[in-house]
Amino acid sequence: MEALSKAKQKWIRSLQLKKNRDQEMVFVVEGEKSVLEGLSAFASHLELLVSIDSFLSQIPPQFLFKTLTVTTKELEQISELRTPNKCIAVFRRSDSSLVMNQFTIVLDGIQDPGNMGTILRLADWFGVKQLVCSKDTVDCYNSKVIQSSMGAIYRIPVHYTDLASYLTNTPQQKYGAMLNGKNYKETAYPKDAILIMGNEGKGVRPEIEALIDFPVTIPRFGEAESLNVATATAILLAEIIR
Repeated sequence: MEALSKAKQKWIRSLQLKKNRDQEMVFVVEGEKSVLEGLSAFASHLELLVSIDSFLSQIPPQFLFKTLTVTTKELEQISELRTPNKCIAVFRRSDSSLVMNQFTIVLDGIQDPGNMGTILRLADWFGVKQLVCSKDTVDCYNSKVIQSSMGAIYRIPVHYTDLASYLTNTPQQKYGAMLNGKNYKETAYPKDAILIMGNEGKGVRPEIEALIDFPVTIPRFGEAESLNVATATAILLAEIIR
């Protein structure tokens, strides 16, 4: 095994910027649990693994040839975390195609990385096979998204596209989470439905709302102005998948 070179340190730090991740078609994962899960679920996509000496024994032997060693100080210099863990992995992105005619979550302008990561985790839990996002939705390869997705980033393809065009050209029935709509429990959902979730503050934008076939709402019994979008997604998925 080799030590991490200055050039590789610079390259890994550069991947903190979205434009560089997109150009290289890779993403960065930090933390023992997330990295080890990636080595299990996404092994063929491993580009590079960086580890401190004390963690080397935890790495399966077949990956050691792609592993570079670092000191704790060097790890701090390339990490995005305030308190770095013991390893960092760089994975190549999967080249998956958008699949039509299957249940899909559509995200319109979701901005919070924690919400995005939680929705990915929910999709993984409920067996949803893909997410489709507006181009201004937070990058799914943002470090905070990856952390909060708890490994779902390896299993759930995320596609960024022009939502108006996508929704116009698919025959699937479109259900949108709205403040004013039919009670979500009194609605029938086909197996290939599209569920549209809107921005945390503004909701679904007007041009996307116009394409919704069935607005649905979670009834309010208290005084809260709105539900967190990830919480609302969980409630709706539990009913739809059921």
